[in-house]
Order: sequence, then C-alpha cells, then structure tokens
Amino acid sequence: MRLKGSQWCQSTIPARRRRCKVRVRRLSRRRRRSVEAAPVGVMGIEMAMKNLKLYLENRSIIEENEKLRKKALLLHQENQVLMFELQKKLSHNHHSRLEVSC
Repeated sequence: MRLKGSQWCQSTIPARRRRCKVRVRRLSRRRRRSVEAAPVGVMGIEMAMKNLKLYLENRSIIEENEKLRKKALLLHQENQVLMFELQKKLSHNHHSRLEVSC
C-alpha cells in the first residue's frame, strides 16, 4: 500500500510534531545550490565578462554565417539558371547542325 506524502508524515510522526523533514532538506538544498551557483568576487565578475564577450562574438559569427548561407544560396540558384541556359543553347546548336547536315 502506498501512502501520500501528507499521510506518511501524519502516520510516522507524533501528533505534536507534524512537519516532514524531507521537505526541509529539499528547501535547504535549494538555498545552498543557489548560493553556490551565484558568482562571488572578482573572479566571478571576470568570468561573467569573459562569458559575455564570448557570447557576443558567437552571435556575430552566427549572423555572418547566415549572411554567407544566403549569399551561397543565391549564387547556387544563379549557377543553376546559367547551366540551364547553356544546355539549352548547346542543344539548340546541336539540333541546327543536324538539320544543316541532312
């Protein structure tokens, strides 16, 4: 039989003391993690600045990459059109030569 959290606390802890220790531990763990995660002192500020600089550099590289992709796509499309026109001219010249020789 499985008990809910509130039922477990009520059944195992005497009536005068109804708190569940598990919840307190979780709360203290959360507080501890948030304090540990926050950068403290000069080293924390330096790391945050380096992180910001790298982030901004990364964003500019991504933007430049997108511009180059668009440019490459346009060049590819232009190349396809030129190849089609060249094939059309070559096949037209080939057909006209066949007519002249007949």
